[in-house]
Amino acid sequence: MELSYNQEAVTVILDVELATPLEFQLRSIIEMAFSLTKMANCEASITKSSPGNDCFCIGGSLRGKGWKYGSGFVDGIFPVLSPTAQQILRFVQREVDSNTIWDAFDSLPPTHATWDDLINVSVQLRLNKKWDPIVLICEWILKRSSFHPDVMCFNLLIEAYGQKSLHKKAEFTYLELLDSRCIPTEDTYALLLKAYCMSGLLEKAEAVFREMRKYGLPPSAVVYNSYIDGLLKGGNPQKAVEIFQRMKRDCCQPSTETYTLMINLYGKASKSFMALKLFNEMRSHKCKPNICTYTALVNAFAREGLCEKAEEIFEQLQGAGIEPDVYAYNALMEAYSRAGYPYGAAEIFSLMQHMGCEPDRASYNIMVDAYGRAGLHEDAQAVFEEMKRLGITPTMKSHMLLLTAYSKTGNVAKCEGVINQMHKSGLKPDTFVINSMLNMYGRLGQFEKMEEVLTAMEKGSYAADISTYNILINIYGRGGFIEKMEGLFQSLPAKRLKPDVVTWTSRLAAYSRKKLYRRCLEIFEEMIDAGCYPDGGTAKVLISACSSEDQIEQVTTLVRTMHKDMKTALPIYFNLYG
Repeated sequence: MELSYNQEAVTVILDVELATPLEFQLRSIIEMAFSLTKMANCEASITKSSPGNDCFCIGGSLRGKGWKYGSGFVDGIFPVLSPTAQQILRFVQREVDSNTIWDAFDSLPPTHATWDDLINVSVQLRLNKKWDPIVLICEWILKRSSFHPDVMCFNLLIEAYGQKSLHKKAEFTYLELLDSRCIPTEDTYALLLKAYCMSGLLEKAEAVFREMRKYGLPPSAVVYNSYIDGLLKGGNPQKAVEIFQRMKRDCCQPSTETYTLMINLYGKASKSFMALKLFNEMRSHKCKPNICTYTALVNAFAREGLCEKAEEIFEQLQGAGIEPDVYAYNALMEAYSRAGYPYGAAEIFSLMQHMGCEPDRASYNIMVDAYGRAGLHEDAQAVFEEMKRLGITPTMKSHMLLLTAYSKTGNVAKCEGVINQMHKSGLKPDTFVINSMLNMYGRLGQFEKMEEVLTAMEKGSYAADISTYNILINIYGRGGFIEKMEGLFQSLPAKRLKPDVVTWTSRLAAYSRKKLYRRCLEIFEEMIDAGCYPDGGTAKVLISACSSEDQIEQVTTLVRTMHKDMKTALPIYFNLYG
């Protein structure tokens, strides 16, 4: 994409306060960059002169073919790897020592073919989200090779550092791009902005946005999409909705990718009705959904177990002439699984195979989960074994789903067998797995085993988190062991753990069962003073502590008043159309 700028243009301030010497140089470097507008955006990469070697003009085979690095979904052509490129790809994926890789690269001839091979390999690695090898390849080009890097190489490196949350390195790479007399493209800004968002540096992201506007570069859908995607990956959905609203206010037409990102956002928030509203909006604006959009909407309904709505959207996907892929089939299977229809999920699994779509590891995991949710642990085990028979290695999640299936039936021996199997497979159970075992021992009243596991965790074998203590507080509270429960609760600050709404509600429930209304109100007041706000579960527990109509009315008024005053009760992103 060719860009033209006026001489005074300065595109972006990397730090709002320009805190380091490097950043003080930024404006002069960028001003220098804008004197290069006649260079055709680095359409040729020239190798540096070396003894006994002429300068080569590197015109990469991917140049001008429409690669977009600011987008969350890959558009454009897929790289065709030469035999040499395939060898390079296998080598960088296998080898972990950077010096060994760089030494091997040093022996490559500085030719057009080598350049194409390296960039094609980097793009293939990008499609597979393998960021470390991309860094090694691009850094070698910048630091050791005789090639002069082009904007594509810099963009690849900025994205890789951004994905690794190394915003300082992404920032420095941007400066190197300018210093090497390359003109940044729209994608460069999008990737830099996304890198800041993923690191939680929203002020810097806004600075990129402001400077683009100030100097006549109104952000396009590519930049907005990168901003929204970065915010979502950085765990800031509320800000993502604000940017989406700003995009529409600024008359920047949301693209298919924009709507897909937002549908995903609402789906993950269990707001499928909002996801559907956006889907209808995009079609009314003549914005054509793609397979990712349909799959995102199927997933939104799947999370809430709305299998009929999920199937309706799946049929619309097929009606639009789109061939479902494994992700679309998996989403529909998940809908039946969560709705409690394991045999419905099995039918979709069979249909997928019949249509020539090969199930992946996620497909088998969904089936293990579907049978496990329905209490059909033998069927879950059969799917697990079939997965292994086909050469699909079960992951931590696969084992966890099987463990959950046996845990539901209280089969301690089978659960312990799954844990042993994980160890034999070289998988170290994580905190989530150990918490599941704690919960099962507690539910079955096997307190001695539960406390043995807790002791092992506290000795450092596994990291105990707030969920660990929530389980224990709930179990001791349910068992009427108030002193033990209070002892654990009071120990949390020393463990540097902050009670959350589940912790407080579990503690409240112990007193609620005994109808100790006054004590419940005292704990509720402590909860609010600690800055933790109640949810629906807290309100139910408080009401269950009541033993008279007056007390019920008092609690109801209290909770309603609190929700009226709490902005956090209904976040902005749940009320986009409210």
